[in-house]
Order: sequence, then structure tokens, then C-alpha cells
Amino acid sequence: MEHMRDEQTMMELIRSVAEEDERIRAVYMNGSRANPNADRDILQDYDIVFVVNDTSKFYMDDDFILKFGDVLYMQKPDEMDKMLGKPVCFDDSYGWLVIYTDGNRMDIHVERSGLGAVYEDRMCVPLLDKDGILEAVPETTDSHRWIKKPSDVEFITTCNEFWWCLNNVVKGIRRYEIPYAQDMLNCHVRPQLVKMLEWKVGIMTKFSVSAGKSGKYLHRWLDAEEYELFLETYCGSVAGEMWRSVKIMCDLFDDAARFTAVSLGFEYNSDEAQAAMQYFKYVKGLGSIEV
Repeated sequence: MEHMRDEQTMMELIRSVAEEDERIRAVYMNGSRANPNADRDILQDYDIVFVVNDTSKFYMDDDFILKFGDVLYMQKPDEMDKMLGKPVCFDDSYGWLVIYTDGNRMDIHVERSGLGAVYEDRMCVPLLDKDGILEAVPETTDSHRWIKKPSDVEFITTCNEFWWCLNNVVKGIRRYEIPYAQDMLNCHVRPQLVKMLEWKVGIMTKFSVSAGKSGKYLHRWLDAEEYELFLETYCGSVAGEMWRSVKIMCDLFDDAARFTAVSLGFEYNSDEAQAAMQYFKYVKGLGSIEV
């Protein structure tokens, strides 16, 4: 791998490419580098959109992406969607996801001028505007990603989904069907825990922050002990470790649900939670059938 170019170097390169290419009428950046509240590091993507009059001049010529460096490997999401039979319109927009040989990643898109997508993007930083296309771009904010206050129905259904799906997890552990248990744990139960912890953070912050994708910023507001327990819910494939992690997950969910219910005036079905834990203990007591 080559030495990674820094942000200043990359931004100067992006602007110079746009300035020198008459086909490009404007360029803006979105994504995490445009979010003032995102954690900063060298591995952040450069999400760059070039506004052009004719996208075909670009998607029919991959040499365009070589202006930003030598390609290590890449993906063409629009091409993949087309191969899978999904509706696409290359004439409206087209993109390349590229990792260059210095480790920088760029998500490059060309977008037809006048399409209007930029005006709906609340995290957008104009980099170059030759024709006044970006004059009405709204002020950069991540407010559209802030945690939303739940309704009582959302709260009730989230609790039920968590406690009900728990039975599938414990049966999977007991039978030593680890792939199934992990799938139920991480794809069905965990999202409910993350949602409940996000609501707790929302209450603590008056619903004025984003917890990030998959709750990656929860550490900013949960106390250190609670966050460490949350990390311990990510377990390996050993049955004993899984039993412990699931129990921690249940305790975290129960505490956060009670906090949310009291704070928002909701009714928490503690009988449901107790019944689910009773089943958890029963199945755990049967012992795992390891193969």
C-alpha cells in the first residue's frame, strides 16, 4: 500500500479535477465528512457528487475515476442493480465505490444537473459551483438523523419483538445450532436492544442527537459501565459465552425499557419480560447439546 494522501491533498485534487473538466458544472461532498458531529479519522470515505449535464460521458468511460489515483479494487452498485434486474437510470445518476492503492476510499457519483437531489441532502458541503447550481443548498445539519421519539405502539411492539424472539435464541443455543442462534440474536433481538438504548439516549438529550448507524455513537451518552456491558453482548460461538451475553442483553433491555416507559408515560409489560426470562432460565437449565 502507498502512503495515504491527507484530506487537504484529496480535497485539492477533487476541486482541480472539477475545475479542469468543462463537463462538470458543480461538485459537492456529503456523507460523514460533511457531518460536523461525526467522529473524524483517516478511514472516512470521501462521498463526492459531480453535477454534470450528461452522465453518459462518464459512466461509459471508467478513466474518469483514475484521475483520483490508482484503483486497488472497486464496486459499481448501479451496474450490479442492473444485472439483478432492479430499476436503474444511469442517465440520472451513476456511481463507483473505489478504494485506491493509498487506502483512501471515494464514493464517486455523477448526477444530472437539475435532478434536485442535492437540495434534499441536509449534510451537503458545496466544493465548486460554476453555474450557481448549489446556491439554495440548505445549511449542513444531521437533524434528519436524530433519534425520533417513539409512539406508545412502537414501544410496545419493540418490547414484544425483543422478548418473543428471545425464545428462538435460547432454543438455538441449547441445541447447539449456533448459526441459527447467532442469526436470531443479531438480526432480530439485537436491533430491538439498540433501538431501546437509542430511545434512552434520546430522552437524555431531548431527542437532539444521532446515535449513528447501528448505534455506533452510543458510547457518547451511555455511562462507561453500561456501554461496556453493551459491548459484552457481542459474543462468540461458545455456548457458555452466548448464555452470558444473552443474559446481559436482557438486563440491559429491561433497564432501558423501564427508563423509557417511566420517562415517556408508557406502560411496560413487565409480566411479559418476566415470562420470557423464566423460559430463558428453564431452557438454559436443560443444558446445551454440544456436538
